[in-house]
Amino acid sequence: MSIFETLESEVRSYSRGWPTVFDRAQGSWLYAEDGKAYLDFFAGAGALNYGHNNPVLKKALIDYISRDGVTHALDMYTVAKRDFLETLNDVILKPREMDYKVIFPGPGGANAVEAALKLARKVTGKESVINFTNAFHGMTLGALSVTGNSMKRGGAGIPLVHATPMPYDKYFDGAYPDFLYFERLLEDSGSGLNEPAAVIVESVQGEGGINAARIEWLQGLAELCKRHNILLILDDVQMGCGRTGPFFSFEEAGIEPDMICLSKSIGGYGLPLAITLVRPDLDVWSPGEHNGTFRGINPAFVTATEALRTYWRDDELEKSTKAKGERVGAVFNELVEAHPDANLVAKGRGLARGLEFPSGEVAGKVCAAAFDRGLLMETSGPDGEVVKLLPALTTTDAEVEQGLEIIKNCVESVLSR
Repeated sequence: MSIFETLESEVRSYSRGWPTVFDRAQGSWLYAEDGKAYLDFFAGAGALNYGHNNPVLKKALIDYISRDGVTHALDMYTVAKRDFLETLNDVILKPREMDYKVIFPGPGGANAVEAALKLARKVTGKESVINFTNAFHGMTLGALSVTGNSMKRGGAGIPLVHATPMPYDKYFDGAYPDFLYFERLLEDSGSGLNEPAAVIVESVQGEGGINAARIEWLQGLAELCKRHNILLILDDVQMGCGRTGPFFSFEEAGIEPDMICLSKSIGGYGLPLAITLVRPDLDVWSPGEHNGTFRGINPAFVTATEALRTYWRDDELEKSTKAKGERVGAVFNELVEAHPDANLVAKGRGLARGLEFPSGEVAGKVCAAAFDRGLLMETSGPDGEVVKLLPALTTTDAEVEQGLEIIKNCVESVLSR
């Protein structure tokens, strides 16, 4: 591994927790070059909802490349883009009676967020954006300005402005009514709060510690935004594409965001793709006003289309994801009950699950013990205090049980020291 340590930047992170060289991957498994198998409960930080090298998506990709299908086309019309747009509309948007235009902002989630923030400011003529405590929206400057983590914000090197944080759901543990502070500032002409162009929110905060907002909190936020003519941006980059069960993580709340950010698993295969969905009346861009070289990588359109056709024409994957998530949640609750003095907290929704420990040190030890036993997990939360699970939605029931057994052993081992 010396070449990585010699030549690669010190900014690398995941490789420090998983010090091995991976060579192959299939389904829910990664294989190191020495042949050791690792059960992957990380899934590319949520970019691999359908697993590694999913055979159905792989065939579509290989067939497309083999026939010399277009790879790079800026924002030109291609057959692959047309197939994706038609399938997105027919399989996802129309059945949910959703009316949105599609922006291809660039290859990653931060690009989708940047496009939403930029458009919200253009539409409203206002600069300020409301974000929430413990939010994470990306590492570019605009996305960082609405991110909560102080370490990530500190990397910007310049002041991060035009964003005001508000308390996320349960931030005060129910001590105050929802949005008491937010609404008071909005209605008080002496509060000093600049009139916001938009609110940006995750329905489940992934990097922030698997904080799942209550349905009624999301509904209250949407109502507040409508009442005060504030645009609502829903960042579904990590929690969309079925991670919590439904295709969109906010579906159960019945809300209608003005903009929706998607990336990670929208490409299906782990290939770079991001989209920003916007209400048609908000699509006021001039041609080329927001552009970039990699606004639509056609092989990603191919695998994205195949994923939608294969997994989202019925509700089987949604049901399976919810059932597996409930199983993980049940085991986490058992661990909480088994260790009443350890101050553990079970968190999450669907197959976005977390187990909170008293400190990042303890959570890190659990993840390290899991790696030694052949299971990949990461930590999240402001101090890395939450063990975070994002297994592929296609992970089998047997693999879920295998991973949970490892987790139980790791928790017992670490807490008994």
